[in-house]
Amino acid sequence: MSYERRKVRVGRVVSDKMDKTAVVVYEWSQPHPIYKKAVRRQTKLYAHDPENRCSLGDTVRIVESRPRSKTKRWKVAEILSSIEIAEVQPEEISVDEDVLSYAASASAERAESDES
Repeated sequence: MSYERRKVRVGRVVSDKMDKTAVVVYEWSQPHPIYKKAVRRQTKLYAHDPENRCSLGDTVRIVESRPRSKTKRWKVAEILSSIEIAEVQPEEISVDEDVLSYAASASAERAESDES
């Protein structure tokens, strides 16, 4: 297949956990068959990333290529933009004491109102 005839898509990386593979979400729209309003669609594409350069949240350009596995039919051509995504663990999230005391008083009031 000549390089000019290959499909080119721009999408967002949603998973980079596999070795040499990035899952890219390509968003597109089409008119609804009856109501003619534009309906947004998402397609997940598995793209070959030989150097594991893609990271979560990157915007990438992918190009159609030969089948590399059962599901991989695309190759990462270039990374257009990268963003930093903070990975927050549940134990790192702190809750103010005011919020906890308010939640406790609100649940106590609800319990009292349910009894009467």
